[in-house]
Formats: sequence, structure tokens, C-alpha cells
Amino acid sequence: MSPRAGDTGTFTLAFVESPVQLLNVLEWAHGHAPGAELTLVVLSPTDPMTRGQLRRMAELAREEGHEVRWEEARGGPAAPFQTIGGLAGMLRRADRVVLGDPFSRYVQLLLTITRATELVVVDDGTATMEFVSQLARGERLVRWHRKGGRPSPRDLAFAPISAAARKRLTPGEGRGVEIFSSMPMEETPTGVTVSVNSFAWTRARFGPPRITKGADMVGTSLVETGVVDADRYVEAVTRLAETHGATRYFAHRREATDKLHRLAVETGLEIVRPDLPLELIARRGPIGRTILSFPSTVVHTLPLALAGTEVRVSVCDIDPDWLTETASPRAQGFLSGVTGTARDVHRLSAVTAVSAVPAV
Repeated sequence: MSPRAGDTGTFTLAFVESPVQLLNVLEWAHGHAPGAELTLVVLSPTDPMTRGQLRRMAELAREEGHEVRWEEARGGPAAPFQTIGGLAGMLRRADRVVLGDPFSRYVQLLLTITRATELVVVDDGTATMEFVSQLARGERLVRWHRKGGRPSPRDLAFAPISAAARKRLTPGEGRGVEIFSSMPMEETPTGVTVSVNSFAWTRARFGPPRITKGADMVGTSLVETGVVDADRYVEAVTRLAETHGATRYFAHRREATDKLHRLAVETGLEIVRPDLPLELIARRGPIGRTILSFPSTVVHTLPLALAGTEVRVSVCDIDPDWLTETASPRAQGFLSGVTGTARDVHRLSAVTAVSAVPAV
């Protein structure tokens, strides 16, 4: 048991696959389970940048007194079987399971093993908004940028496990479900407890930041997920940087190296690969007085993490012409909803009119 674990008698097991998920588990534990015995299991991905951020976040978790277990969950064909086999005992003993990505097949499979009477879903970015809506409507769990497409043979084979996981994530007799989120909720599933993530741990742990006079830009992986055309994206970044005097571009952990190199050459922006989630980077500083972003999680989280500072978050809408031919039919509406529901941000017109005055 960790030094801060306390003696509550509740064994909490958390599963994370990204740095943001780990951050939000720390936020949840800070406000909702101080003193609980918390074991954090990192289901490590293969992407080097994500792994690096996860290792830094794991260090912070240990400093907070939590136990961290690192699993090479994707380290070869046998890795999933070894990982699940090694976790089965802990899953059966856990009183509470905290998870960051209910769409993850790994997590869905683990949910079929656990007997926990409490399940907590912490933010995994904007995907949380889609998860809540799908759970409320009783739909199958499908990531928003894939919705509308035809299920693959692999999807069909996994469907029974996904359905079982969705059932586990639905409150029932003797089973409570909590959603811990900074995202807006249009629909709340019946019986689900919703609690607000205000980034209290982040603000207490870091900052306040030193604020520079310039502007910084936040990158997005919309090109990598096949939603936005690469040429249009580079053009939009160029126009935004020129209009607002941005000098730094904080890359998303999933952005491709060749795209980032192209951005550096064509825009002159300094490309920064953060070693921590942007909420922590911004809170530590230095950070620009204006942060420019396209529709993404940070338009909801940065205003919370930077509350009490003079930093302004401005978001640029995605022009429908930027979307690829293969983008989900729901893409434009979903992205508009991400921007439209954000609080305490300044909304900019699409890049074709980026020099216009920000909309009120």
C-alpha cells in the first residue's frame, strides 16, 4: 500500500492508455478518493511520444503516493494474453475500476472480467462526449470519427464483448457508474453519476505560469485520423499563425513527423513536442497570452487549467471544405459541437475569414 493510500478498505484499480487519461485519474483521485488504495495500470501503446509522456505522468503519480504498474500490453502477439492473465486476479479483487477509454477493445475485454461494484469513467478528451451520448441512447460504442462507416470483420467478431462491456457500463442493481468529466453533457444516462473535473489538482500542483506577449498554437491529429485534408490543414495553420503572430506550435502526440516537418518549413513555427499533457505544460509556463486551437479537448480543459490567469483561448472552426472524402458523415456536426459548447473561449471564424473580428 502506498504511503498516502490510507486504510479505507476500497481497492481501486485504474486503467490508462494515454497521458491525458492518467492526468484525469490523478484529478479524480485528488477530489473524490483521497486516501483510497489506488493502483494505476498503464496499458502502454507503441507510439514513442505517447510512451514518453506516459512515463513522465507515471512519475507524477508515484510522487502522489500511487502505485503504478507498467504493462507492455502491445509488445507482440502474446502480449495481450500475458497482460490480461496477469491482471485477472487484481480485476476480480477490485472494488472500484477507473478507466479512461470505454471505446478501447483492451478495456472492454478487461471489463468482462471485473466484479467491481463501482465503475468510474474519466475523460479521454472529446470522445467522452460521444460515449455519454451513445450510452444514454443505448447504442453500440463506436468512436465518433468512425461512426457511419461499415463495421469491419474484426468489429463484428468483437461485437459480443463490446456489448457486454456496454452492459457493464450501464448502472444496475449493485453496480454504480460515475463519469468524471470537464466536457459538456447534452444527455446524461439514467442512473449515472456525473461529477465535474475542474483541474483542481493541476492548479494546485503547478503554476501560476509566466505569460508571454505572443501567441501559441495547439496542434491536432485530425489529419492523422483521416478527418481533415493535410494540405488544407497546413494552409489553415499558416494563415492563423500569420494573422495572430503565433511563434510556437505544440504538437499533438499523434501527429506524424513528416507533417510536423512540413509545418516547420512552410510556416516558420517552432514545433514543440511536449513531454506532458498540454494542460500541465501551459500551467507550468511560459505560455502565450493567446492560445490558438482547432476544435479539440483543449478548448474545454485549458480554460479550467488556466483559470485565474490572463491567458485567452481562441478556437478556429473547421471549414467543411477541409474534410476528406472518407470523413465520417458526423464529423462536421461533432466538431462544431465541440467548439459551440466550450466555455470561456473566443470563437474565430473559419480560416477563409480568419482576419475577421472573433465572434461574440
